Amino acid sequence: MSVFAAERRQRILELVRSSGAISLRELARQVETSEVTVRRDLRALEAQGLLDRRHGGAVLPGGLSHEPSYSEKSLVAADAKAAIAALAAELVADGDAIVVGAGTTTQAFAGRLTRHTELTVVTNSLLVARALAGAHGVDVVVTGGSLRGPIHALVGGTTEQALATVQGTRAFISGNGLTAVRGLSTPNLAVAGVDRAIAAAAAEVVVLADHTKIGTDALLQTVAVEDIQHVVTDDQADPDELDALRALGITVHVAAVPAAPRPRTARRSG
Repeated sequence: MSVFAAERRQRILELVRSSGAISLRELARQVETSEVTVRRDLRALEAQGLLDRRHGGAVLPGGLSHEPSYSEKSLVAADAKAAIAALAAELVADGDAIVVGAGTTTQAFAGRLTRHTELTVVTNSLLVARALAGAHGVDVVVTGGSLRGPIHALVGGTTEQALATVQGTRAFISGNGLTAVRGLSTPNLAVAGVDRAIAAAAAEVVVLADHTKIGTDALLQTVAVEDIQHVVTDDQADPDELDALRALGITVHVAAVPAAPRPRTARRSG
């Protein structure tokens, strides 16, 4: 194996470890090579027991049940999440009562809601609540429950019972994977129960999913595709998967992610 191939495979491992699960298309984009080459690398890495291949991508060994922490998630696709948050905020109007789930993307989304003068937000996320703490026109209702430290969110039966009393206009929810076959999914049982309760607590479900989540599966289904009305993603998401979601009647909103500025080349003095 060449030195270049070894470096590429090391980079692939780093990407899988940082996200828990990642699509083949995204891996090829990140390491700047073809999907055929990445597929060959994945076979080699799986043979070494370093990752597991899944349809359309790769996960950590046992990765369908791996739940990335907040710190891990915050390092992935930050620009895409910011663009998704801005576009998703356009689906919120004054007078709405919305339910917002946990996640780094929903946290960024909450930060876009501070301009509202009459809005009610029900959430199980301490990060979402903190993002809205200084918004005078937003009434924030935090569910009770047990704190799940890695994601800074409240879960459990108390949380689900609180959400069962809510009927909002829209639920804004994230997850670890979204496909046209299984819908939204997550690796943790307690999180899955709360996410289902969030989806049931509103008339419409809006899924916020950056390109690393599109086409990726996690262990537990939380929201079936037939229960999702909107998906907000970014322009690096797999277009075939987005077309499959549209074919099911889901409205897909695609946010444009600004190109990263190129580093300046230092001028030589004459």
